[in-house]
Amino acid sequence: MADRRKRATIREVAQATGLSPAAVSYALRGIQTSEETQERVRAAAEELGYEAHPIARALASGRTGMVGLLCGSLEDYWQQSLAVGIGRALLARDRYALLVDAGGDPERERALARRLRDQRVDGIIVQPLDPAADLWADLCDALPVVSIGDALRGGHAQGEVVFDNRRGVTLALEHLLDRGHRHIGVLTPTRASTPDRPADVHVHAEAERLGLRVDVEVAPQSLAGATAAARALLDRADRPSAVFCFSDVIAYGVYAATRDLGLAVPGDVAVCGYDAHPMSALLTPPLTTVDWDIDGIVHAAVRLVVDVIDGKPRRRRVVREPSLRSRASTVG
Repeated sequence: MADRRKRATIREVAQATGLSPAAVSYALRGIQTSEETQERVRAAAEELGYEAHPIARALASGRTGMVGLLCGSLEDYWQQSLAVGIGRALLARDRYALLVDAGGDPERERALARRLRDQRVDGIIVQPLDPAADLWADLCDALPVVSIGDALRGGHAQGEVVFDNRRGVTLALEHLLDRGHRHIGVLTPTRASTPDRPADVHVHAEAERLGLRVDVEVAPQSLAGATAAARALLDRADRPSAVFCFSDVIAYGVYAATRDLGLAVPGDVAVCGYDAHPMSALLTPPLTTVDWDIDGIVHAAVRLVVDVIDGKPRRRRVVREPSLRSRASTVG
């Protein structure tokens, strides 16, 4: 016969732990109690079979348990991996990700950000396409927002996980220069609406410092779009001898373009990526890329947004340091 025992109540958990119902409620939500108390209460709740009713919990706390995850473009494989990691990390913290995809369109990004706010998510994690948009100031006043990759205009975000792009660009360009490349193509997803993104600015500054010629072109974070952009870059009479891509999926497009044009990697053109997707090590030849430690990014972003939601913000800004994974796409 099916087990029809009545659901355990919060009062029964309180009796088992010797705490008040209010203290048990706080502990189960991870607020206003020590970690030791929270662990003790959760263990008792699990033993008794206590489960908080989600609607009742939302009404009592004013929270939905949902965190909006606004991705710039899920055609980018690295962002897919980031979304998977954040979704799982939020679930481990008893939250749920509401995932939306801006599809590389800043207007769509703004519309989706407003929709997430209107759906009363507890907070938003965003990898912004347009960090300079006026929207962010109003949104950050309405709910907790944590940005990944770029700081939002005005410094209004309650948390940010940013990249040391100057160091990342320097690692890539110095690596290519050390291998004899002085004319480098750069493929970036940056649009005309965001010409001052840090990584792109650093390319010009570092190229001048190192005495490099760089051709900077826009390429979407999709395999087909990146292939077309790379083909146009490499089909010139004066093509660059190396291509530095601000996304590994853009670098995959360069590989496809070299096959279309009958060029060899790295014999005719060296290729360097920027986010160390696991697939990059499986290419032929394996792709040199800049690694930002995606697991560390996930941990930092989720910790920041949950801490702000729970009213215990700590370190507001986390800067990720890169490392270069040198592989055969630049070392012939």
